Amino acid sequence: MSFMKTLAGATCAFALFAGAASAEPAIIFDLGGKFDKSFNEAAFNGATRWAEETGGTFKELEMQDEAQREQALRRLAEAGANPVVMTGFAFGDTLAKVAPDFPDTKFAIIDVDWLDFPNVTQIAFSEHEGSYLVGMMAAMASKTGTVGFIGGMDIPLIRRFGCGYAQGVMAANPDAVVVLNMTGTTPAAWNDPVKGAELAKGQKAQGADVIFAAAGGTGVGVLQAAADEGILSIGVDSNQNYMHPGSVLTSMLKRVDNAVYEAFKAGADLQPGVTRMGLANDGVGYAMDENNAALVTPEMIAAVDAAAAKIKSGELVVHDYMSDDTCPAATF
Repeated sequence: MSFMKTLAGATCAFALFAGAASAEPAIIFDLGGKFDKSFNEAAFNGATRWAEETGGTFKELEMQDEAQREQALRRLAEAGANPVVMTGFAFGDTLAKVAPDFPDTKFAIIDVDWLDFPNVTQIAFSEHEGSYLVGMMAAMASKTGTVGFIGGMDIPLIRRFGCGYAQGVMAANPDAVVVLNMTGTTPAAWNDPVKGAELAKGQKAQGADVIFAAAGGTGVGVLQAAADEGILSIGVDSNQNYMHPGSVLTSMLKRVDNAVYEAFKAGADLQPGVTRMGLANDGVGYAMDENNAALVTPEMIAAVDAAAAKIKSGELVVHDYMSDDTCPAATF
C-alpha cells in the first residue's frame, strides 16, 4: 500500500497531482499536521482503517499555511480525487467557493454545518455532550475543587467544549471553580505546545489539579506539563490516555476517525446534508483503558454513565454554546 508522502509545500504538492485522473479518495489535514495525536491524527486513523480494510489507497495533504487552502482543494478535485475530505471548520469558506465548480466531485467537511451544496456532506459533532461527561469526572477527581480548561483557537466551537465541560463540573460539584483559558486567536493556536504548558502551569498556580485540553497539538504541551507538575489532565479527540499513564484522567473522544472512514467507504455515493454525531450515536464519549483504570473510581463511572443515559434520552440537555453564545456554568 502506498500513501502520498507528507507534502512540504504547495508547489511540491501540486506537482504530484499532475497526470491521469484518479478515483482515489483524498483527505486534507488542517494546521497542526496529521500526527498531532489529536484531531488530525484521528482523521488519519479513519482513512488508514479504510485503506487497510479495502486494500485501497488515498491521497493526503498536510496544510503548511492558510494560503494553500483553496488552491490545494481545487487541485485535488482537478486530479479526480473523489470524495475529498477536509478536517476542520477553517475549510468552510474555501469549500463554499470550490464546490460549485466541481459538481461531479463529492466533498465532506468535518466541524461545519452551515453549507448548502448538493455535493457537500457536513459532519458535525456534539462536543458539549462528551465534554459534560469528562467535566463530571474532573470535578469528582479534583482534590482542590478547582479544575481547568485550555482551548486552542478562541472560536465558538472550542467554547462549546469549554462550556459543556464547565456544566458537567458544576453538576458534580456546584461549589467548584473552573479556570478557562484559550491559547490564541489565530490557527497557530492549534500547534503551540510550549504555550499550552505555560497555561497549564498557570492554572495549577490558581489551584487547578485537573485540566482538560481541547487544543489540538497544543494540548500535547498541556498533558506534559500536567504530568510534570503532578496533577491530572484530560485528553481530547483521540484516546490520549497512553501519553502519560497514570496522569491522564480520561480523554473526551470525538470520533473523527469514524466520520472519515464512513466518508471514504461511501465514496462517490456520499450523500449531501448534515450528519451530527453525539452521545446517542457514539459520536462522542470518554476513554477507559489500562492507562487510566486506577484513576477512575466505580462511583465516577456510575455517575457519568447515568448522565450519559439521560443525555441520550433527552432528559438532560447540555447547553450548546454554538446555538446560544452564553455559558451559564462559567465565564470565558
